[in-house]
Amino acid sequence: MSDHFKVIGVSSAGKELEEVKQDEAIDVVPIEMSRKITPLQDIKSLRNMYKFLKKERPQIVHTHTPKAGIVGMLAARLAGVPHRLHTVAGLPLMEATGVKRKVLDFVEKLTYLSATGVYPNSKGLYDFILQNNYTSKEKLKVIGQGSSNGINTTFFSPDQVNVDQKQLLKKELNIEDSDLVFVFVGRLVGDKGINELVKAFTEMHQEKNLERNSKLLLVGPLETELDPLYPETLREIENNKNIIITGFQKDVRPYFAISDALVFPSYREGFPNVVMQAGAMGLPSIVSDINGCNEIIIEDENGTIVPVKNVEKLQKAMEKILIDSEYYNRLKKNARSMIQSRYEQSVIWNALLNEYKTLLKEK
Repeated sequence: MSDHFKVIGVSSAGKELEEVKQDEAIDVVPIEMSRKITPLQDIKSLRNMYKFLKKERPQIVHTHTPKAGIVGMLAARLAGVPHRLHTVAGLPLMEATGVKRKVLDFVEKLTYLSATGVYPNSKGLYDFILQNNYTSKEKLKVIGQGSSNGINTTFFSPDQVNVDQKQLLKKELNIEDSDLVFVFVGRLVGDKGINELVKAFTEMHQEKNLERNSKLLLVGPLETELDPLYPETLREIENNKNIIITGFQKDVRPYFAISDALVFPSYREGFPNVVMQAGAMGLPSIVSDINGCNEIIIEDENGTIVPVKNVEKLQKAMEKILIDSEYYNRLKKNARSMIQSRYEQSVIWNALLNEYKTLLKEK
């Protein structure tokens, strides 16, 4: 977009924002936005965002994430920004109940009311928004076939990681060539299905006399504040020699390259990049039956879909990958081509650019 517009990136301060400034060669502005429900801090964020937008007078404000959405869209409306666009890439409220759910429902409706266009990044989210009457159909649009950003299949390619790199990483992580490696990439929190994943993996080895050993590779930060894992899950991760935790990794390609299948049993998503990345790296996926996941993965073609929070079905899916080599190889053969044909990044970028240009032309 910076080839066509002056782009300014806004988020809370931190090293990630500075990395965006360097990597994307754009201006950035830090405005603090809490990830929790914090009314007083949110009012301060709204005021700061409004002052910034009144000064800059942009033609387009495009927000991502629920908190940036409510702050950015409300501030943009108050500041008179003509094009106020919000991408919906997952809804935390799906797991909320009671008073918290009512508060989040209200915030979501206010965000969409303040926006001139709302872009759910999957067909499932599009349907969910309509079913819950968050906004009118006229405001909604899915860009391309879904996804917020598509996937660069040249960057995410098995060819980008050589044999020496893979062998070195396997040695470092104590993975044998004979091991089948299940990988999860993302935040290690409850609503990503990590409790169920660890239990399914552990019970698979306890209950079965399996001919082939497997490892579970957990790539991502362990978060202990917003949605911590069960104590028994943390103990199992610490004590099970077949479970490997790496922490956050900026480049996840080497970890996909030494793995055989992605397991992604999340409770909710918009359109998960991880599943597209794994597919582009040639990995079949076991995913939960949720928005986005059940659009990227086609049953028995490039992976398999299991019910949310179902340890038994997740375990059986992992066992089939481990035991049935013919089935596994069929899924693996289709994995990369099915991502290339539907979610190549350049297609999504061009569709979004066309959306911007069309809106500006109309005004």
